[in-house]
Amino acid sequence: MSTTIRVSDETKSRLRVRKQDGESWDDFLNRLARQERDVDELGGFAEDTIVGEMAITRENSRNDWNDRTKS
Repeated sequence: MSTTIRVSDETKSRLRVRKQDGESWDDFLNRLARQERDVDELGGFAEDTIVGEMAITRENSRNDWNDRTKS
């Protein structure tokens, strides 16, 4: 059984950057969901601090990369 999930082109592009070569979308989403659960199992303390800071840094890096690769 399969399900279709509708996302914007921008969201899919952002997800594609995190998806590993040869990884199916199902495998990728399972891995992503598992990582989120792992953070919750740490007691949630990391979600507000470390994970939040990592997300900001990752977004800044992507923006910098996009700025440098625009032709």
